Amino acid sequence: MRIFSGIQPTGSKHFGNYSGGFRQYAAMQELGDAFFCIVDLHSITVEYDPADLRERTLDLAAMLFATGLDPERSTVFVQSHVTAHPEAAWLLGSVASFGELRRMHQFKEKSDQQEFVSAGLFTYPVLMAGDILLYQTDVVPIGDDQRQHLELSRNIAERFNSRFGETFKLPEGRYPAIGARIMDLQEPDRKMSTTLGTPQGTLGLLDPPDTLRKKVKSAVTDSGTEVRRGPDKAGITNLIDILAVAAEEEPEAIESRYDGSGYGQFKSDVAEAVVEVVVPIQERYSALRADDAELHRLLAQGADKAREESAPTLEAMYERMGFVRP
Repeated sequence: MRIFSGIQPTGSKHFGNYSGGFRQYAAMQELGDAFFCIVDLHSITVEYDPADLRERTLDLAAMLFATGLDPERSTVFVQSHVTAHPEAAWLLGSVASFGELRRMHQFKEKSDQQEFVSAGLFTYPVLMAGDILLYQTDVVPIGDDQRQHLELSRNIAERFNSRFGETFKLPEGRYPAIGARIMDLQEPDRKMSTTLGTPQGTLGLLDPPDTLRKKVKSAVTDSGTEVRRGPDKAGITNLIDILAVAAEEEPEAIESRYDGSGYGQFKSDVAEAVVEVVVPIQERYSALRADDAELHRLLAQGADKAREESAPTLEAMYERMGFVRP
């Protein structure tokens, strides 16, 4: 089985990234040939600082390894190191429609927040399709908010196959059964985010343990006392999901255990479970950032394999689309 997923090096990573992405990556690398891409080309579609992009790219590489990716089992690389990605995006643009791209939810959300809207922000879902399709991907472990992008990738692949001949596999999404979308602790109607969320409502993976405890204990809940999930209890539902992920426990078991206990002990236990998960990640991350030369070596190793594995698909695309090849 071929596995692929990509993550942007933007913003400090948080518990939502761990829940919806990193822990899936570590688990799925045992199931097949896994490729995990730091999609830095996607990061330039909005205003950014070049020095920050460089630093965030290395930060994310360290975090991927710190959260469990093994360079002997997984191919971890930077998107811009493999030129097949932008090449594939340009070719696939010929089978992606303006209407499809205009309907993408994330484009609407991000464009509303910016005075200058780049063409790259509009077309980057085609680049994402190229990222996935180049590796003949079977399964894409992603968060719930990426469903629309994966569906577009499948549509593009089907259209290309129909027009130019069978070239791509149609990838399937793999979404966490629990914790696919962790919400902001202060505003549980929006997802946790270091760029679009609230600072107090975001559990940063590099936050000190006492900061994590304070954020969880001050999380918004409701006027009741029952530890149960429900549409009228968004804050508590979110905390139950967080504990389910951190403790690797079913939400129903958590509801049963805290039946009649109130929110005080529950919040304290959520906080300690988060700290127990995050502190070892922080220790591994710090050790990796202490030796950036090793990070560069691992990323170069991953890029070599990614270039080798993506080359046949890119060459097939050029050949089937009628290009004269050297």
